[in-house]
Amino acid sequence: MAAKRLSGKLAVILHADVIGSTALVQQDEQKAHARIQDSFQRFGKTISNYHGQVRELRGDALLAEFERASDAISAALSFQSDQLNYNAQFDDDIRPLVRVGIAMGEVVIADDTITGAGVVLAQRLEQLADPGGLCITPAIREAMPRRLPFELENIGEQALKGFDEPVGVYRVALSAGATVPPPEPGRSRDPAEGSQRFRIMATAVVLAVIAAATYGFVTWQSREPVIPESTQQVPSEKPSIAVLPFDNMSGDPDQEYFADGITEDLTTDLSRISGLFVVARNSSFSYKGRSVDVRKVAEELGVRYVLEGSIRRVNNQIRINAQLIDGSTGGHIWADRFDGTMADVFALQDNVNRKIVAALEVNLTAADEKRFNRVETTNPDAYDLLLRGVEQYNFFNREAIAEARVLFEQAVAIDPNYARAYANIALTHATEVNFQWTRDREASVRLGLEFADKALALDDSIPQIYLTRSILYLSQRQHQAALEAARRTIEVHPNYADGRATMAFIQSYSGHLEPALISIARAKQINPQGTGVYMAVEGRTLFLLGRYEDAARVLEEALERNPGFDRIHLHMAAVNAELGRLDDAAWSVDEALAISPDISLARERSEGIYLRDSDIEHYIEALRKAGIPE
Repeated sequence: MAAKRLSGKLAVILHADVIGSTALVQQDEQKAHARIQDSFQRFGKTISNYHGQVRELRGDALLAEFERASDAISAALSFQSDQLNYNAQFDDDIRPLVRVGIAMGEVVIADDTITGAGVVLAQRLEQLADPGGLCITPAIREAMPRRLPFELENIGEQALKGFDEPVGVYRVALSAGATVPPPEPGRSRDPAEGSQRFRIMATAVVLAVIAAATYGFVTWQSREPVIPESTQQVPSEKPSIAVLPFDNMSGDPDQEYFADGITEDLTTDLSRISGLFVVARNSSFSYKGRSVDVRKVAEELGVRYVLEGSIRRVNNQIRINAQLIDGSTGGHIWADRFDGTMADVFALQDNVNRKIVAALEVNLTAADEKRFNRVETTNPDAYDLLLRGVEQYNFFNREAIAEARVLFEQAVAIDPNYARAYANIALTHATEVNFQWTRDREASVRLGLEFADKALALDDSIPQIYLTRSILYLSQRQHQAALEAARRTIEVHPNYADGRATMAFIQSYSGHLEPALISIARAKQINPQGTGVYMAVEGRTLFLLGRYEDAARVLEEALERNPGFDRIHLHMAAVNAELGRLDDAAWSVDEALAISPDISLARERSEGIYLRDSDIEHYIEALRKAGIPE
C-alpha cells in the first residue's frame, strides 16, 4: 500500500475545549450530553460561516483551520457571544463554558488529520484563556487588521510546555458596545459541507467524555485552569493607572484619614470608568510612606500611568495637587491644582477624574457620564465621618470594625439619606459574621441584611450592598442566593477586587472550584499585591481540587501575611496531612489551637458551609489525619 501523502503548510489554527466537561456530565449525563453536543455543532457552523474548517474533535476539544487570522478571531468571539446567551437560558449549573486559543504555525495534514507545532501552540494558548475567553499569539495580533473592534490584553511572555522559549500571549475580547464583524461575503463554504461528518464527530466525542466521567479513565488535573504565576496582567489597549496615596500636607497628622479617604475615593471612581484599568487601593497603598521611583512602581503594579499628589485641608478649605506621570518614562503628562471647600468635595474629585480621562483620551459611556457629578451627601460632616469610618475599617480587626460602625452610624444620624454609610454599616456586620467576630450571629445577619436593604432603597449602584448580601446568604447556607448576590456585585462594579475575591470565596464553598480559581486570579489581577485573605481562598480551593503542592505554596504565603488567622493554619494542616508531612501538619494544628483552643472536628463539621458533602468530608478527614481532636 502506498504511503499517504502529507500536506505541510503554514496555517491559522483554532483550538477550543469545554471546561470541566467531566463535572458537567457527573451532574446530569443527559443534559450535559445534549448541551455539549449542541455547543460543538453551533461552533462548527460559526467556523464554517467564517470560512474555517473543523478538522478534528479530540476528547472535549475542537480543532479548526483558517486561512486568515481575522476570520478565526471573529468566529471565536461570535461563538462566545452566542454561548453566553445560550447558557443564560438555563437555571442549573450545567452550562458549557468554552475557552479558545488561536495560533499561527506550521502544520501537517493527512486525511483531515492535522498535526504540528501550530496545533500544540494553539492548545497551550487555549489553556491560558478564561472561561468564555480567547488567547492569541503576537503573530496573530500582527496579522489582525487594526480596524477590527477588538480589545487586546497583553499578559506577557508565558512559559509553555513543549516550547523552549517563552511565548507572548494576548487575551482578546470584543470592544464594549461593538458587534463582531459579519463573515466576508463571497468566500463562505457550503453550510452543508461536512455537516453530517461533524455531527457524527460531536456525538462520538460527547459519548467519550461521558465514558471518561463514568469510569474515571481520564485524569483531569491537566485540564484545570492555568493560573499564571504573574497576576500583573493589564489590558494593553486600555489605559492602566495606579493612584498612589496622596500626601497629607495639612500640617495635622490627624488629617491623614482625609488624605487617604480622598485617594481611595479617586481610585474607586476611576475604576468604575469602563475605559480604564485601575489597580486596587490595597496594592497602591502598599507604597504609602515610602520614597518611590514612579517607573519602578508602574513596573511592579503592571500599569502605564501613575497619579500622585497631595491634599491640604485647613478648616473647610481643600487644596488638591495632582500630577499624572507616564510610568514608562517618568515624564509628567500634566500637573494641576484644584481648590474648593468641603461643600465642593465631590466636584473636586470629579474635576481630577475628568482631567485624567481627558489626558488619556478615554471615551466615556453614558453610564460613565452618569457617575460624574454625583453627590453622595450634601452634609460635609457626614462625609467626614464616613472617611473616618473607612480608615478604621481598613485596620481590619475586631475592634476596628466595631469602631468603624459607630462612625458610619453617626454619619447616617446626621444624614438619614446617606446610602453609602448604610451600605458600610451593613458590611461591618457581614465582616463580623464572616470572621466570627460577633457574639450574636443571628442578630448580626439580620442587621446586616436590614442595613443593606436601607442602602439599596436609596442607591442600587453601591457594590458593598450586594457583597454584604452574598456573605450573609452564604453564612445561612443559601448558596444559590449568595452566588447571585456575588454576581450582582461584579455587575455593579466589574473592577472591584474584593467583589471578585468574594465571588471566589462563595464559588469554592458551592462546589464551583475551577471558576473560583478564575475569580481569584481576576481579583489578584486588579490587586497585584493581593491580601492574605485572597491567598487563603485560593489555597483552600486548591486543596479541595487535590492540588496539594500548589495549595501548600499559596497557604505559606497567606500565613506570612496573616499568621494570626486560625483558618489558614487549619488548611495548612489539612494540606500537609494529605502530602504525608505529618510533623508539619501537627505543627500547624498546634498553631491553630493556640489561636482558637476550642477547635475540634465536631465544630468544623457543624460550622462548615460547604454545599457538597464530598468537600466537607475531604476537609474533615484531612484534619483527622493532621491530629485535630474529635
